[in-house]
Amino acid sequence: MASLLYRLGRFAARRHWTVIVTWIVLLALGGVGYGVFGGTISSSISIPGTATSKVTDELARKFPSASGGSGSLVFETTDGSPFTAEQKTAVKALLDDVADETGVRSTVDPFAAQQQLDDRRAEVAEGRQQLEDGRKQLRDAQQQLDQGQQQLDAAQQQLDQRRAQAGAAGQLAAAKPQLDAAQQQLDEQQKTLDANQRKLDDSRKTLSTNEERLAVGERLLALSKGIRLVSEDGSAAVGTVQFRQPTISVPPAVKQSVVDAADDAGIDGVDVYVSNEIAQSVPSIIGPGEVVGLAVAAVVLLLILTTVVGAVLPLASALLGVGVALLGALSFSSLVQFISVTPFLGVMLGLAVGIDYSLFILNRHRNQLKQGVELHESIGLANGTSGTAVVFAGSTVVVALLALNITGIPFLGLMGTVGAVAVLVAVLVAVSFTPALLSLVGLRILRRKERAAIGHEHASRVPDRPMSTLRALGTLVAGVAVLAVIALPALQMRLGLPDGSSEPVDSSQYKAYSVISEKFGAGQNSPLLVVADLPRRTTGNALLEQEATIGERIAAQDHVSALAPIGASDDGTVVAFQVLPTTGPTAPETETLVHDLRDLSPVSTADGPVDLGVAGNASANIDISENLGAVLPLYLAVVIGLSLIILIIVFRSILVPVTATLGFVLSLFATFGALTAVYQFGWLGPVFGVHDPGPILSFLPIIEIGVLFGLAMDYQLFLVSGMREAFAHGAPARLAVQRGLHAGRAVVTAAALIMTSVFAGFVFSEATIVRPIGFGLAFGVLVDAFVVRMLLIPAAMHLLGRSAWWLPRWLDRIIPDVDVEGASLERTHPHPGAQVQEPEPAGR
Repeated sequence: MASLLYRLGRFAARRHWTVIVTWIVLLALGGVGYGVFGGTISSSISIPGTATSKVTDELARKFPSASGGSGSLVFETTDGSPFTAEQKTAVKALLDDVADETGVRSTVDPFAAQQQLDDRRAEVAEGRQQLEDGRKQLRDAQQQLDQGQQQLDAAQQQLDQRRAQAGAAGQLAAAKPQLDAAQQQLDEQQKTLDANQRKLDDSRKTLSTNEERLAVGERLLALSKGIRLVSEDGSAAVGTVQFRQPTISVPPAVKQSVVDAADDAGIDGVDVYVSNEIAQSVPSIIGPGEVVGLAVAAVVLLLILTTVVGAVLPLASALLGVGVALLGALSFSSLVQFISVTPFLGVMLGLAVGIDYSLFILNRHRNQLKQGVELHESIGLANGTSGTAVVFAGSTVVVALLALNITGIPFLGLMGTVGAVAVLVAVLVAVSFTPALLSLVGLRILRRKERAAIGHEHASRVPDRPMSTLRALGTLVAGVAVLAVIALPALQMRLGLPDGSSEPVDSSQYKAYSVISEKFGAGQNSPLLVVADLPRRTTGNALLEQEATIGERIAAQDHVSALAPIGASDDGTVVAFQVLPTTGPTAPETETLVHDLRDLSPVSTADGPVDLGVAGNASANIDISENLGAVLPLYLAVVIGLSLIILIIVFRSILVPVTATLGFVLSLFATFGALTAVYQFGWLGPVFGVHDPGPILSFLPIIEIGVLFGLAMDYQLFLVSGMREAFAHGAPARLAVQRGLHAGRAVVTAAALIMTSVFAGFVFSEATIVRPIGFGLAFGVLVDAFVVRMLLIPAAMHLLGRSAWWLPRWLDRIIPDVDVEGASLERTHPHPGAQVQEPEPAGR
């Protein structure tokens, strides 16, 4: 590897314009590819196969009108007074315009819907009174019929007596016509009474049916008592926008059309806010915070390299690599779904490692130039030695990121793949484009005084004694204790996805969330869609009875504020309910409610068991967070396993990889603790722009594991390889620790500060979802580089002494010799000031 990179460095130095132009052409091709084949980037996150997605798919088949996603337009009068008639008309006109947008199925006018709710409640009250009136009328009518029947029975009795008297007197034949006429009259009257009784019985049945329907209606209205679309004081209203597709599948252009309509509403005296489900937009990748981070990195580079040319060169290499990687990856965005965080991760990693990797090679080249090495030879040697370490370090990051694909979560695997591409391109740029630039700038990479002193560089002072054992022990104990304390909040870490409360306080999403919480209750920000599969087709009163029975079972659960039936499918086998929790989307109680509702299935009814499913935005976010939390241990185990295997091969030791891995775990959990303290507990919230603390971004821990593992191995390599090199040259094990630390700490310090500044720039990004990622990576790099790698690892190595380099003979024979320090290259290409390495003793 070292020889190959040496030749590549020499080639790039001789043909610098060819290499530079080639990379520029690749950048242009990436831009053309993105312009021609690039697709849209979504702000929504989804995982196929979750419980929510299964319910959503079922609705799409059986109940299309209830299957689409939804969002809210929130209206609030500026002076807090009730809406006027003109304002209500303007709101309706806006919602009608939104309903005409492509991709929007319908909208709900809050004032009309609220009036319907109020009218239904009034109708039920009126219906109850009408039932009472009808019952009284039926009683009166029955009393009249009963009196008529009594009179008719008395008349019949009189007629029968007259007939008997006529027979006894022998005058029956003469009286028969008169008697028959009277009997016929009585029969007609009886028929009329019977007909009226039948009508009365039918009316009684109708009244009973209506009473049953009314009773069910009263039960359903009682369940929906807490649902309002216009606030009690009349100053706020919530209009619903129903999309034709699930929220996660709605194209960004459709959502943007709704946002534009709201922004252009111009309703006098009314503010219009768009909920988070609609207003989730794809933010610009580079903002003020990111620019500041790059500026800080440039200052660090200038202080270290002392020349403007030297400071610009790593930045140019990193920016080129990011451009090529990002444009190339986004060229496939029409084939696979990119979420908005994906390019951010690529930019973060590409900039950070691109600057660092270029700096490692450049720093080695500068030192060699000062020692009198010829320009092209120095570039080749720097590329073969430090470049080998760069290739290995980059490979560890790439492997860790590609391992995200084992989680089986598509968007996470894609994020890892794009991040890996960004790191891979950064490595390729560092070992080809950077040497070409070094050749182009020549000796101007050095200051004038340094150029004048070429060949007269004095060797830096090398430590001649190790640290004290007491100091090493104290450092190790204190460092572990501090990191353990920082990690304590991680024991209470909750995972979730951001809602409107996490958006900037001046954003439309935050204002919409706040108005709904204040005027309607937090639960209206997290409506759940509960779907019931009925055992058979049901219609009429039986369907209403089923809805009431199921609704009452749902309402009986803890943390339910209100619910309302949405309707039934055309085939009468599926009914749906909107359920409002008592708490917001990310609250633990809402998560508990989702699980309770699923555990409630099947619900026993008179017609048989009914299966329940839960969907909706809040439910989808809960499912995604739980799936991500479930794969976290597996991914951590894979990364730790990879760490041990790779480090055993590199350092040919057992205990060095163990200490390195334990150090990584310490820095990782300290990072989790800091994230929990700031973003979930709200500690130092004003400093980091956290106004409403909430759960930790659900995929952040996995991202942190992948990225921090790779970066931790970078610093482990650059520091411990120096210790290994000193030990191989014959220095005592503990003295080798001090010499290796002395040789590598300057460049690792610079690299860590640069990487931290780049990541920290994203802490104040306009994208809320990106901020904790930037904070976690920045904090993780600081802790791992300055506490773990430069304090704890040297202390542990000192205490282990010579045993740190122990390796079983059988394992020593079978593992390959990686030579990440490029020692073989230095032996074959000696130069002034270089130490010629002797072969290492076998079985060390």
